[in-house]
Amino acid sequence: MFQHLDRLNPDAILGLMAQFRADPSPQKVDLGVGVFRDLSGNTPVLECVRRAEQSVLKAQSTKSYVAAAGRAEFNEAVEALVLGASHGARGARRVRTAQTPGGCGALRVGAELIRAAAPKTTVHASDPTWGNHVPLLGSSGLRLERYPYYKSGEVRFEDMLERLNRAAPGDVVLVHACCHNPTGADLSMSQWKGLTELLLQRQLTPFLDLAYQGFGSNLDEDVAGIRLVADSVPEALVAVSYSKNLGLYRERVGALITVSDTESRADAAQSHVLQIARSIYSMPPDHGAAIAACIFADQALRQSWIEELAGMRKRIVDMRSLLASELRARTADGTFDFLARQRGMFSLLGVSGAAVEALRTRHHIYMLGDSRMNLAGITPGNVAYVAEAIAAER
Repeated sequence: MFQHLDRLNPDAILGLMAQFRADPSPQKVDLGVGVFRDLSGNTPVLECVRRAEQSVLKAQSTKSYVAAAGRAEFNEAVEALVLGASHGARGARRVRTAQTPGGCGALRVGAELIRAAAPKTTVHASDPTWGNHVPLLGSSGLRLERYPYYKSGEVRFEDMLERLNRAAPGDVVLVHACCHNPTGADLSMSQWKGLTELLLQRQLTPFLDLAYQGFGSNLDEDVAGIRLVADSVPEALVAVSYSKNLGLYRERVGALITVSDTESRADAAQSHVLQIARSIYSMPPDHGAAIAACIFADQALRQSWIEELAGMRKRIVDMRSLLASELRARTADGTFDFLARQRGMFSLLGVSGAAVEALRTRHHIYMLGDSRMNLAGITPGNVAYVAEAIAAER
């Protein structure tokens, strides 16, 4: 059977990671892999996670399955974090949540739910978007199209609306909730309002990808757009990840939130979500969700999390500002000033593929081929070297 299989090219990010590890240069800088790093280059275990994990293990009496939808207290806390504590107050409860293996699991289950409900639906994703969006959603059989989103450091909002205004009623619009990956350019609240109006007018369903809550401004401001949309439209999906803001990369902690126009339809949608999950991974992993739920429920742990998250956010903001300043000093212009205005870990540097290759081969600086860079790879110790190399190769 396997003799007919040809070897596939490695995933771009995984391939870049392998090249970086094999590079013996002491000056090498990894701006590719999408994980948070502290000033020493380590992806830390948060103190609140360490304390919560100890509590979970101490109280745990079984390793049996929890439930098909996951841990109930986790799901309820996720709804409150994302949609607000009072989200259920407006009429019949329209929201259902299922724990998933990371945000990727939520995206794939959401795609399968869309296909089950309306198999001919087209999903409109931003151009550019996170590299794994296309295989996660497209492999479900859904048709994908792109809407213009970004150019020269700014959101192309009017172009985005013009394209989505031609989408067919019932289509789905995939939107990054905050800290857009790969650009770092987010919608303003006035733009969220304009998008919400268009979604209503064109009868489009939003699929909101929330992977970085707390990495932009804070836990509440980063989901203001989601809350506006969820309160305004009859139906929505939200994919949530806790890899970045809790540092639970290995634990694969995520959730899929569905918003329906009535309570009975919410129940129907959830029944399909659970059946889809059963057919893919059967039961969700519990350990990471138990840690997260413990943090969310304990006032001291939750406050510790908020403070640690603020520290991670500040580190990225500081590195953005520092790199933009170093580049301005070396280029004598404001070409890269947008880096300081954007949010989250990622930005598109905006240089050519040849420049990206030169940065890797001549300077041992690694980023994706489209010039997506992870600002968490910048430190006060390497920022001058990185800026000098970029200025030389741009």
